[in-house]
Amino acid sequence: MPRVENTVLMEGVRIIFRNFEGKEGKYNAKGTRNFGVILDPQVGESMINDGWNVKFLEPREEEEDETERQPWLPVEAAYDKGRPPRIVLVTTRGRTNLTEEDVETLDWVDITNVDLIVRPYNWDVNGKNGVKAYLQSMYVTIEEDDLERKYAEMDAQ
Repeated sequence: MPRVENTVLMEGVRIIFRNFEGKEGKYNAKGTRNFGVILDPQVGESMINDGWNVKFLEPREEEEDETERQPWLPVEAAYDKGRPPRIVLVTTRGRTNLTEEDVETLDWVDITNVDLIVRPYNWDVNGKNGVKAYLQSMYVTIEEDDLERKYAEMDAQ
C-alpha cells in the first residue's frame, strides 16, 4: 500500500467520543487525548482505500441495513509526539488558543461547528500496516448562552 503523505482538511464536521482530557477508559489509555470525526460514506470509503483507520458506528436498531453503517475516523490530539496540535476555541469574543492544560474544556461545551486538519502517520507493525490520524489544527465554534453573550459585549466596551 502506498504511503499517505498529505494532510486532510475537513470542514463543518461533527465530532464524537470526545476525550480531550485523556481520561482512561475501556478503549483508551490514560493520557491519550482523542475524538472521532463522522465521515460522509464516500469520504470514508476513499479513506479506507488509502489505508486510514476508519471505523463504523454500530447500528442503533436491528432493522438498520448493514451497508448503511456510519463511518468515523479516530483522531488523536497528541502533545507528546512531534509538533503539538493547534486547537482554537471560537466565540463571540474572538479566538482563543487552547493549551494542553485547558483543551479538556472541549469535552463539555456545546459545539456548533468544527473545522480541522488531520495529518497521517503511516505505521507498519508485524506485517500489518495502516494510517493513523493525528490532529494538526482545529477550530471549534461553541454555542454560547444568553449570559455568555451579555458579558462578552461588556468585555468589548
